[in-house]
Amino acid sequence: MKMSRLVVFSSSLLLGIAVALTGASVATADSSAQAVDYVALGDSYSSGVGAGSYDSASGDCKRSTRAYPVLWKAAHAPASFAFTACSGARTGDVTAGQLGPLNSSTDLVSISIGGNDAGFADVMTTCVLQSEATCLGRIATARAYVDSTLPGKLDAVYSAISAKAPSARVVVLGYPRFYKLGGGCLAGLSENERTAINSAADLLNAATAKRAADHGFTFGDVASTFAGHEICSGTAWLHSVNWLNIGESYHPTAAGQSGGYLPAFAAHA
Repeated sequence: MKMSRLVVFSSSLLLGIAVALTGASVATADSSAQAVDYVALGDSYSSGVGAGSYDSASGDCKRSTRAYPVLWKAAHAPASFAFTACSGARTGDVTAGQLGPLNSSTDLVSISIGGNDAGFADVMTTCVLQSEATCLGRIATARAYVDSTLPGKLDAVYSAISAKAPSARVVVLGYPRFYKLGGGCLAGLSENERTAINSAADLLNAATAKRAADHGFTFGDVASTFAGHEICSGTAWLHSVNWLNIGESYHPTAAGQSGGYLPAFAAHA
């Protein structure tokens, strides 16, 4: 009887040691899995223009402490973090000045790019200040650019990222639809203009998603996370025209970064 109890105790002790060792091994693996080297590239939608709380050291790039890359970093504590996204960036600006932190050890990259190449800021300025016909014509020009020229520009950026960080998981973030159609806006752009702007954003996202997929990258759709929070929705996560700070117009608020961009990135990161 005593021997039986001794055997049971010994077996339990060995099992406990094995479980403890296994648990330690799993914990170590989980810890190393989180130790990623993360680089955040892109334009103002990634730098956080519109969210406020800008890092003064970033100058005109206006990198915000409320931007989704910084929020993701705070939640996941990557082994290293480089934030080179910059307001106003086009595809050529990324390849020329943002890729420095990338290397063979980089595990994770985020990027939003293409809107400035397509002339989105000029589209919105034209639509706000000029006639509906002029607005729709400018949108048509932007759509033609997205169809004909932008794919090659995106290819150049994506190829450069892959060349410098061949092992990285790359998450390409799109752009939100800007207007809730039939919403609560009583003035401003016409419904035709709002519809055309949303359609152009959809076209830009589709082109970006296609190029991302062809390079083996993941596309993060923010149109879905911003749904219900567009301009004219009553709970907008996007600035409308801000005449006191025109650069923030049509950019995500802090809530748009945390509630719109962060979930879209985190789902794939």
